[in-house]
Amino acid sequence: MPDLKSLPVPTTHGGEIRKVGIEVELGGLNEDRVGAILADQLGGTVRRTAEYERRVEGSAIGDIDILLDTALRDRVAGQIARMGLDLGRAVIPVEFVTSPIPPEQIAEVDRACRALSAAGGTGTQSGLLLGFGVHLNVALPGVALDDILPTLTAFALIEDWMREKMQLDAARRVQPFVDTYPSELVDRLCDSRLDWTFERLTDAYLSVAPDRNHALDALPLLKHLNPEAVARAVPQMARKSGRPAWHYRLPDCRIDEPSWSIALEWNRWCMVEEIANDADLMDRLKMTWRTYRNRSLPIPGRWHSVSGELLDREVAFV
Repeated sequence: MPDLKSLPVPTTHGGEIRKVGIEVELGGLNEDRVGAILADQLGGTVRRTAEYERRVEGSAIGDIDILLDTALRDRVAGQIARMGLDLGRAVIPVEFVTSPIPPEQIAEVDRACRALSAAGGTGTQSGLLLGFGVHLNVALPGVALDDILPTLTAFALIEDWMREKMQLDAARRVQPFVDTYPSELVDRLCDSRLDWTFERLTDAYLSVAPDRNHALDALPLLKHLNPEAVARAVPQMARKSGRPAWHYRLPDCRIDEPSWSIALEWNRWCMVEEIANDADLMDRLKMTWRTYRNRSLPIPGRWHSVSGELLDREVAFV
């Protein structure tokens, strides 16, 4: 496993460790088997909480929820519906969700992931139609504009470059689970004429990216800051809780690949925040984006190579 990087701002402004909640989707194992393996690796007791849901209570990293990851599980009615879910297990992942943990405990989650893989757990590359992912919910240092805007802008600017470096699985490229941000949002984030406020940031995001299907899903954070505006723009968010955290939706899960780990993906998120904290690099990236967008013969889809000319010199991709 790679050495774990630290966030450039590892604590909140109140002095608390910035924790991360982890969600992992996998195939090949049902809820009972996943729960038993997690309890064996991390301690705790498995409890049945619903027909397709389990919980490991009292583990070394807190409670862990396990569930068949589909909205259908909440609408199971009768044997026919249950049969449909059971037949769909080939492409419907089981997901486990940790409580927010200190980053140093990521190694324990990785140990459990290796055990799940050894028992037959599979990731995205096991099938062309599999859209399994991993989510990191990273607590913010605070909720001031300077805690949010630079990181959102940095991610928007380097997202294409990161995907190229990560060699995104073909199954995820054609599925609408982790869409890139629209260019119009990046335009606004890079507009040096704008005097940013929370209201302008919320309006910019909701006007061009008002759905959950982005790799950096800012809606839970915006719901925390401005619940009424988010609920109006995205009705499904009316039933969702807001939280002061980044919801980073990794494009695929590679739990069955020996070289993959959550620690690796965590290190990549730390890289995003490091870039966000480098004001000079951010200024150059924004200027490069404006030049790229304003040329007379723009070449769509080439931003990853244009940004890479700068990023490959300045940043060591992990």
